[in-house]
Amino acid sequence: MKALVHTKPFEFELQDWDTPAIAPDEVLVRVKAVGICGSDVHGMTGKTGRRIPPIIMGHEASGIIEKTGSAVKRFKEGERVTFDSTIYCNTCPRCLQGQVNLCLNRKVLGVSPGEYRCHGAMAEFVAVPEHILYHVPDELSLIDAAVVEPVSIAFHAVRRAQIQLNDSVAVIGCGIIGLFIVQAAKLAGCGKLIAVDLDPFKLAKAEEFGADQLINPKDSDVSGVILGMTKGQGVDVCLEAVGANATVNLALNSVKKGGKVVLVGNVSPEVAMPLQKVVTGELTLLGSCASAGEYQACIDMMAAGKINAGAMVSKVVPLDDGAMWFKKLHDAKEPLLKVVLEP
Repeated sequence: MKALVHTKPFEFELQDWDTPAIAPDEVLVRVKAVGICGSDVHGMTGKTGRRIPPIIMGHEASGIIEKTGSAVKRFKEGERVTFDSTIYCNTCPRCLQGQVNLCLNRKVLGVSPGEYRCHGAMAEFVAVPEHILYHVPDELSLIDAAVVEPVSIAFHAVRRAQIQLNDSVAVIGCGIIGLFIVQAAKLAGCGKLIAVDLDPFKLAKAEEFGADQLINPKDSDVSGVILGMTKGQGVDVCLEAVGANATVNLALNSVKKGGKVVLVGNVSPEVAMPLQKVVTGELTLLGSCASAGEYQACIDMMAAGKINAGAMVSKVVPLDDGAMWFKKLHDAKEPLLKVVLEP
């Protein structure tokens, strides 16, 4: 099969690889669409330590079942499917409590952090276990089905936030996840929704998806504007979808006393924070990792048109051109959201 292989920092090669063998509980999926995730773009730089070459990336994908293992019960050849990015064991204490995203034996498709190497879907075929598979309904295109994974991450973060009716909410970082968080927060019943980003294109998208107020840190004191909009108190909930020192601190300085900050972004391994503000303001800090049980609901909402996934797909291009589009996404010289590769 043809595979786009990350061979060294910033470099990819289209190579011939053996088609993956499947275990009895796995299926072989002929990949029809695979998204380039922001974590893949960061990973190709070599700075995150989670895409150690050689690795076939790709954890946001959809396709058609080519072959099923002998123990597979719920799926058959020819069916349209998508799948979770997390390969969880279903047997550890976390899995048994429904926290599959915190599985003690967790692996992620298309990731190689050192302790394991799990080739992903930027290839003609990928092997995945049956228990992370989901059927794609006729109402949902395979292109849109390739972005269910980031939708599920956004909804998991909003569930973690436990947004109450009419809560004021700020979303810091309007990349793919942030923009899906905007959509999810609106569906959750929030009141005033504030979107924060440095990119006017992304802010315009946030407005398209329902944001009431747009703030560009280049032009405004974000915390000052938010405090002015909330009678000096701050928002009830802030969801941070970047994961950098400046944006985490911005989130902490934008919520009211007793407010909640949900940390979704994961670019930096460590950040400094204003400890006294967290303590004296009794702020609640919540981490949000991947998704845990939201996948089917997200598929259903997307199929019903409640989530606009298509508007997030900027380009659909051949897998052969993947290296060029990784570079374009990294250089960020043109307005791009999701780029989907077709093997």
